[in-house]
Amino acid sequence: MSPRQDQPGLFEREPPRLPAPPPRHLFVILGGTGDLARRKLLPALYRLMRQGLIDGRCRILAVARSTEHDDASYRRLAREALRERGVPDEGLDPWCDECVAYVGLGDGGEAAYRRLAARIAEIEAVAELPGNRVFYLALPPAAFGATLAELGEVGLHEPPSPEAWVRVVLEKPIGHDLESARQLDRGVQRWFDESQVYRIDHYLGKETVQNLLVFRFSNIVFESLWNRERVDNVQITVGEEIGVAGRAGYYDRSGALRDMVQNHLTQLLSLVAMDVPVAYDASAVRYEKIKALRSIQKIVPERDVVLGQYAAGTIGGLPVPGYHEEQGVPEGSRTETFAALRLSLDSWRWQGVPFLLRTGKRLRRRVTEIAVTFRRPPVALFESMDCETPVEPDVLVMTLQPGEGFALYFDIKKPGEPLQLEKRPLRFDYEEAFGPLPEAYETLLLDILQGDQTLFVHAEEVEAAWRLYTPLLDAGLPVEPYKAGSWGPAEADRLLAPGAERWRTR
Repeated sequence: MSPRQDQPGLFEREPPRLPAPPPRHLFVILGGTGDLARRKLLPALYRLMRQGLIDGRCRILAVARSTEHDDASYRRLAREALRERGVPDEGLDPWCDECVAYVGLGDGGEAAYRRLAARIAEIEAVAELPGNRVFYLALPPAAFGATLAELGEVGLHEPPSPEAWVRVVLEKPIGHDLESARQLDRGVQRWFDESQVYRIDHYLGKETVQNLLVFRFSNIVFESLWNRERVDNVQITVGEEIGVAGRAGYYDRSGALRDMVQNHLTQLLSLVAMDVPVAYDASAVRYEKIKALRSIQKIVPERDVVLGQYAAGTIGGLPVPGYHEEQGVPEGSRTETFAALRLSLDSWRWQGVPFLLRTGKRLRRRVTEIAVTFRRPPVALFESMDCETPVEPDVLVMTLQPGEGFALYFDIKKPGEPLQLEKRPLRFDYEEAFGPLPEAYETLLLDILQGDQTLFVHAEEVEAAWRLYTPLLDAGLPVEPYKAGSWGPAEADRLLAPGAERWRTR
């Protein structure tokens, strides 16, 4: 997946970009009647409008197969979806009437996409838009290739004037293994320049993920400790209480490795492990992320990976079914709902530091966190004072959900005698400091409109990740059962390296 030769190089320094209101544009949602459009995209665009960030600058064209909808009926659907998401009613009706439209493609084909092109031109003419267009593929991944080809065949991949731009947004998963990801990228590159492509991972829109770079590179006290000399291990956990939640048809074909590890957890790992970029821009940040991913040693499945599948159990005091009892799950399915991995990096910064990744459904609680455990002091200084409390390593915990923030756990002396130590945190909570935070999609959609690819995934990142994980998909690893409401199969503990006696939980 190398960039096209006629585009700027990935590693070239970009000129500084100052934040500016996005230019007037048309936002085309392919898959406009689907769950993603109704739950995430329409609410995010409406909130951006209410904040004054795209007010008067955006028109939305929803596109789907259904020919039963017209502009009026789709606007009713949009209003219902927005009200279900709790957006304010004030201004909702006029916004929908003025800004939202619909096109039904039926069974698709060239004639249908020419109708789409004609409707786009009509909306742009009426609204006096300059031809800037976003094509958001809120579609099943299997439809990406054909949809991109249809857009290209009717010329919608090219801006209508030299001053305008066209951008295309792809949702994860990008492929289901290395070869399918490469095949999809060939289809993308046939029509679109890499500078036009925005591969979205909503985890990268979290304030804490963005602030991780600021936290590291603006605070020398932490960046100076961010290496093998001071860090013992790094744990990244994405735990979910929910099961397949009615998505068994998708999930059983994917599993935890494809659904979470290849994208979300690997993106978090790359941001923790990357070296200092030469600038805070898309090319420089992506270059360092790709370097980090390429430094990961080959994974030995039998040694470095544990898979699991949830059985019936209890969460929050309520009984929940096992994976095989979920509606739509095939009998005897061996799809993993839990994955734990130990990764090692061949790099000057991280040689010898294990990165421990863990994710699963029906775990004890919902949590997404990165825990950096520092090395213990070299000498047990307080044993001479009959201190019975062992000196535990300091831990920096970055929480993405629920609630976003940081906590640094370190030892203090408990009052009184005899001498006893206790681990206490220094905390920072984003919402407490700044109030409610923007949704991840609000942040990422605004970046798309402003042409900032820093928080989006480059094709070479996708390939580097699939190169690591594709061999695991065909390794025939056992899938260990674990009780719903636990932290996964006990076998995952064997991945823990010396110094990481347990998986960190809260």
